[in-house]
Amino acid sequence: MTTKIQVAAVSKAFGNGVPALGPIDLDVAERELVCLLGPSGCGKSTLLNIVAGFLAPTTGRVLVGGTPVTGPGADRGVVFQEYVLFPWLTVAGNVEFGLTLKGVTAEERRRTTARYLEMVGLRAHAEKFPVQLSGGMKQRVAIARALANSPAIILMDEPFGALDAQTREVLQDELSRIQRVEHKTIIFVTHSIREAVYLAERVVVMTSAPGRIKQVFDIKLADIRDRFAPEFTQYEAEITRVVKEEVAKVHE
Repeated sequence: MTTKIQVAAVSKAFGNGVPALGPIDLDVAERELVCLLGPSGCGKSTLLNIVAGFLAPTTGRVLVGGTPVTGPGADRGVVFQEYVLFPWLTVAGNVEFGLTLKGVTAEERRRTTARYLEMVGLRAHAEKFPVQLSGGMKQRVAIARALANSPAIILMDEPFGALDAQTREVLQDELSRIQRVEHKTIIFVTHSIREAVYLAERVVVMTSAPGRIKQVFDIKLADIRDRFAPEFTQYEAEITRVVKEEVAKVHE
């Protein structure tokens, strides 16, 4: 498959000179969903922010479609754990915000917004404001907004981490369904091993800081996954063992 994202010898050290990440080498194929897992502080979000263009690497580089990343770009949509919605805009206004900046016509904005609100099950709530929404609904708006801008890549930093368990599983189902339709290239940061196995085609387990790649798991399961299938449970057990090795190092 065509490589969409290439992380080449990327490392990051912050102002105190202490290395936080790397070096990391990772290729993500076009239309692939890759999950990053690892102990707290291992650099998962740092790596995601480097791919997004929000942070510059200390060494190495990131290529998207063969072009070096030098900053944020419309080809990369980002969904954070915090909902980051504009409180003064309606649901529809939030989703079409980026389209307005791009100069898309009002008719096309309405059509695109309606499509993605329908996709995330929020078309009936288009005229509500964020304060009127639950946490799960706010995150659906954030996902719809990212999709509406038609990025080739979506970067998701623990987008369901603040939600209750039931809502989290519902949104995992939604994202899995949307991915089967939209076929985006997605890097998804999570602390949940079960979430990673449910969503990903590959799970990348990172070491404790400075974060490096410890092991990569190819998840060979059906597109529509059963969380209680023996094969699913086996992946969970294998990945849990590897993650626990790194968590133990943090507490040594």
